[in-house]
Amino acid sequence: MSDLATDTQDEWVRAPLSRFLSPNVETVDVVPDQTYPTVGVLNRGRGLLYRDPVAGSSTAYKKLNRIGPGVLVYSRLKAFEGAITVTPDDLPESFASQEFPTFAFTSSVDSDFFRILTTTQSMWDALQGASKGMGGRRERVKPADFLNIIMDIPPLPVQERIVGLIQVVDEQLAALEVEADSLLRVRNAALGDMLSRGGEGWFSAPLSEVGTLTRGRRFVKSDYVESGLGCIHYGQIYTDYGASTAHTVTYLPESFRGSMRLAKPGDVVVAGTSENVEDVGKAVAWQGADDVAVHDDCFILRHDLDPMFVSYFFASPLFQHRKRQFTSVTKVVRISAANLKKIIMPVPPREEQERISGIISAVDVQVGDLRAEAERLRQARTALLSKLLNRTIDVKSAELGEV
Repeated sequence: MSDLATDTQDEWVRAPLSRFLSPNVETVDVVPDQTYPTVGVLNRGRGLLYRDPVAGSSTAYKKLNRIGPGVLVYSRLKAFEGAITVTPDDLPESFASQEFPTFAFTSSVDSDFFRILTTTQSMWDALQGASKGMGGRRERVKPADFLNIIMDIPPLPVQERIVGLIQVVDEQLAALEVEADSLLRVRNAALGDMLSRGGEGWFSAPLSEVGTLTRGRRFVKSDYVESGLGCIHYGQIYTDYGASTAHTVTYLPESFRGSMRLAKPGDVVVAGTSENVEDVGKAVAWQGADDVAVHDDCFILRHDLDPMFVSYFFASPLFQHRKRQFTSVTKVVRISAANLKKIIMPVPPREEQERISGIISAVDVQVGDLRAEAERLRQARTALLSKLLNRTIDVKSAELGEV
C-alpha cells in the first residue's frame, strides 16, 4: 500500500451518524388552495419516488415536510427496507409527509459520498437494526435512533476519491439504462403503430368478450415458503418479470392449491393496483409448465389468443391511454375488473398476432441483454464499493485498476 493510501486510510473515523449529520426538518402548514409536488423514497437506496402533485384540499395532512436539494432523507416507515437517499442538488421544491425526516451534512463529509453510502447493504442492515415497532409496516426508525447508528467514515479526501471511482461505474450504468430505455421507446412506438394499423380479418372487442377475467385470491407475506405452489403478487409483475415468465420468485405451501385462484399456462396475469398509474394494468403471460397462484390484487385473463400478443397489448401505448379513464386513485391506483372489461382491444388473426409478438420479442431480447450487462456491472460496483468501505483494498489501487 502506498504512503498516501496508508495515511488517508488511517484517518477513518468510527462514530455515530450524529457526528456527520444534523436534523434540518422544515414543516409547512397545508393550505387548501395550494398544490404540493410530493416525493417518496424508494427502497434499497434507489433514490426518490416522484409522485403526482397533491392539492391541499384533498389531503388529510395538516403539515408537510419541505424536502430540499442535497439533503439526506429516509422513510421512517420503510427504513427497514433501505428507503434512504440523498436528494439531487437540482431538486425543485418538493414535499413529503412528516414520516420523511431530513438531515443536513457537516463540513467533514461529502454529500455525494453519503449518497453512495445509502446504496450499501451495511446501511440497509443498520436501518433494519434500528427499526422499532410491532411487525412489518408499523415499524419505524426514529431520527434519534438513526443518528445513533455507528459507521466507519473515511476522511474527506478519501470520500471524494471513492465518489470519483464509483461515479465512473455509475456513468456506465446510466449509459446502459439510457440505451435500454431508448430501445423500449422504439418497441412501444412500433407496437402502437402495429396495433392501430388494422387490416383484413381484424376486429375490436372489449376485454369481456376477448376472454374471461377472474380476480386472484388474497395471501399474505407470512404465507410465503421456500418451495411449494408458485405464486404471483401484483408487485412482481412490474419488478421481477417482463412480458412473460415461466418461473416465479415466491411460493405458497402446496396445501394452498385447492383454495387459491390459479393461472394456467398461457393465461395472462394483470396487475390491478400499484403506487403509480403507469404500472396499473401491466401484465405477464404465464408460460410455466404448471398452474400458479395469483394474488387478489391481480386479474387472470383466460383467452384463446397468442399469450405474448395479449401481454404486449397491456404494454402498448394504446392500452395505457385507454385505461386512464377507468383508474381510481386513493392511497394507491386501482382498476376494477368491471372497468378493465370495458377496455377495447384490437384482435388480428392468429398468424398476425404471432408475427407482432415475434417482432416485439426480438427487441425485448436486446433490451434484456442490456439489462443483464447492467446487472453484471451493478454487481461489480457493489463488490468494489464494499471492498473500499471495509478497506480490503485501498483507493489508490482501485484508481490504478489493480483490483
